[in-house]
Amino acid sequence: MTQRAKTETDGPEPDGNGNGGAGAAASGTATDAGAELDPVHPVRPPAPRFRPGGLNTAEVAERVARGDVNDVPVRSSRSTSEIVRANVFTRFNAIIGVLWLIMLFVAPIQDSLFGFVIIANTGIGIIQELRAKKTLDGLAVIGEAKPSVRRDGRTGEISTSEIVLGDVIELGPGDKVVVDGVLGQAEGLEIDESLLTGEADPVLKKPGDQVMSGSFVVAGGGAFTATKVGRAAYAAQLAEEASRFTLVHSELRTGISTILKYVTWMMVPTSIGLVVSQLVVKDSDVKDSIARTVGGIVPMIPEGLVLLTSVAFAIGVIRLGRKQCLVQELPAIEGLARVDVVCLDKTGTLTEGGMDVTELRPLDGEDGAYVEKVLGALGESDPRPNASLQAIIDAYPDNAEWRCTESLPFSSARKYSGASFSEGDGENNTWLLGAPDVLLPAGDPALEEIDALNEQGLRVLLLAHSARELDDPAVAHGVRPTALVVLEQRLRPDAADTLRYFADQDVKAKVISGDNAVSVGAVAGKLGLPGAQNTVDARELPDAKADMAEMLDGNAVFGRVTPRQKRDMVAALQSKGHTVAMTGDGVNDVLALKDADIGVSMGSGSEATRAVAQIVLLNNSFATLPSVVAEGRRVIGNITRVATLFLVKTVYSVLLAVLVVCAQVEYPFLPRHLTLLSTLTIGIPAFFLALAPNKERAKPHFVKRVMRYAIPGGVIAAAATFVTYLLARHHYTGVDSLQAETSAATLTLFLTSMWVLAIIARPYTWWRIALVGAMGGAFLLVLVVPWLQQFFQLRLEGDVMPWTAVGIAAAASVLIEFTFRRVDRWFPA
Repeated sequence: MTQRAKTETDGPEPDGNGNGGAGAAASGTATDAGAELDPVHPVRPPAPRFRPGGLNTAEVAERVARGDVNDVPVRSSRSTSEIVRANVFTRFNAIIGVLWLIMLFVAPIQDSLFGFVIIANTGIGIIQELRAKKTLDGLAVIGEAKPSVRRDGRTGEISTSEIVLGDVIELGPGDKVVVDGVLGQAEGLEIDESLLTGEADPVLKKPGDQVMSGSFVVAGGGAFTATKVGRAAYAAQLAEEASRFTLVHSELRTGISTILKYVTWMMVPTSIGLVVSQLVVKDSDVKDSIARTVGGIVPMIPEGLVLLTSVAFAIGVIRLGRKQCLVQELPAIEGLARVDVVCLDKTGTLTEGGMDVTELRPLDGEDGAYVEKVLGALGESDPRPNASLQAIIDAYPDNAEWRCTESLPFSSARKYSGASFSEGDGENNTWLLGAPDVLLPAGDPALEEIDALNEQGLRVLLLAHSARELDDPAVAHGVRPTALVVLEQRLRPDAADTLRYFADQDVKAKVISGDNAVSVGAVAGKLGLPGAQNTVDARELPDAKADMAEMLDGNAVFGRVTPRQKRDMVAALQSKGHTVAMTGDGVNDVLALKDADIGVSMGSGSEATRAVAQIVLLNNSFATLPSVVAEGRRVIGNITRVATLFLVKTVYSVLLAVLVVCAQVEYPFLPRHLTLLSTLTIGIPAFFLALAPNKERAKPHFVKRVMRYAIPGGVIAAAATFVTYLLARHHYTGVDSLQAETSAATLTLFLTSMWVLAIIARPYTWWRIALVGAMGGAFLLVLVVPWLQQFFQLRLEGDVMPWTAVGIAAAASVLIEFTFRRVDRWFPA
């Protein structure tokens, strides 16, 4: 079949040297060769001449040599130097580094252990994030779309970084415009520029029109000449920002930053008071006073919390990467932990991309052989067929010598495609193929037959003859039904298990599709979706957001949804306080993916969907989603838990310092004591607990949830420890009494902190019990092994005071248990 698009540009071909073509422009300027601007009366240069065959090899090499290449680096993660700087040069590392240097000069090495711990932790953070970077960078290359470019008269796929000025780039449905250019061919080309302008309505483009990088094709096809590449392209900066591996816009990280800000405010006056009391007020050894002052300041800093959060996120990226899941924005892992509604596009998510024609039903006595010819010609008229049309092409190859005079590609907004043919006998006919309930008026007898097929989960397309021209806005009005094409969709074998997982995890699944609602409901019912029988035709949805939200909450399946409605439905669910994830693979899903809290795209989906989604399933497996959700819940749930450990330490450290200043006594601990306590009750356990399985859906108000446990826990621990210390000061006398007093206070603080750990470690499993037991056993070793006693200066003297310390710790633990159990009642989050 010969086909000529009505909108194709006519005109003389440029010469073989590229004169007159877009490639003649240098430095991203679109001008004809030899065109000059009058400096007095400047005139806009004419649009470049379109060269259907594209550049030749010599011209490409010439442009590469002079640097006219689309060489914008696409960064999927922070650079190595940025990772090192971010982990090393932190505010708290600077504070601890200064204190560490001081301790190296004034105290034994065991009082400087906290510095080595920070070095080790920072090193772990760097290594884990570098591993995440390697995984993510590798996946980003796999997921990168390759535009189709014409060179030497042939079309081939190349990397976006290989595009040069003047290249001819083909466009089809779902393709993203990767560089700026001018259209040379357009066949019903509709481009969505919403990512650039905010306007959701697609723009019909014609030859000579500008196309901007960052926009994407909704319908139709064409080709354009690249006139701006590299950093000169409009969306170069947008592309860099969109693909960057970021740590921003995260409630978890924002909450931690807020906590650290308040900690800093508390640290400054407390530290000053501690310094004054230990160095000026108390008449004791200067080096010992400095050591105890540092011992009071260091534990106020919850430096491990920031590090552990980064490590947990980084490990999450690695785990998902191994499952062929590309995380384009780090907070997406956290966001998925909060999801309570997931909106699924049926095609490509619940069903596989391929379809099969199961039946052709001619209507009103139409000739079956002629109908097959029409279907074959329609398939040939679309250079980029969707799944439905591809099934028709496979079933009815084109054998008719008809000439296509005009074509109308499928659009999800229209719900139909079409073409006009000169059928060789003087007949010119216009045919439409699309949704029966869109092309036919309500009450048409054919719709009853179609409804019966839809109830079986079959997809039905109507072939209709139109008496109007294809470019007539009313071409679909008054059409004559000719045949029904019955298609069967291939269900994904893993979809049922995935839907069952969401139901078990209390995540509501909403199937939102452009197909017939009854048909979609039948498919969802086969997969066991709860509420699949509750189907809604989206054309009946109310416009008011509140009313729409009510209908969305009460139903599970929605058909005949337009792209704009998908976006409205996401907004309506969000207005009800839901955290919404949206999956999709077609251009009709882009706006909804962009507005959803978490956008999830299939790897085989359009370039546009992959560009706006936070998560891309490179293996195209819907079954990967439970792993992604579980990873998000594991990360945020565990970080929320272990944050309590870190902040209890901060609270009791600040309060102990205040009590010491007010009581005008020596600070009870040396840095070595608190390093030991922090390692056994926080550092080691927190690392394992942060990586443990956790299926609990994350809840909002991170700071409030953590602090309502940390503050009472820290206050009780500080009070118990200080009471033990004061009793020990009255009990012990002599020159070496301070070591005995410190040992008693350390015992109380350790036992109290261990009970906080025991609460955080719940619910108990064998390894959690073993973890808590191992930490207790390690402390017991320090108390009984002579060289460890000497190394840490911990030795319990007598029987009265050690048992008193244990009794006070037991009372404090009972009070902590009671308080933690009542927190939800006293301070609901």
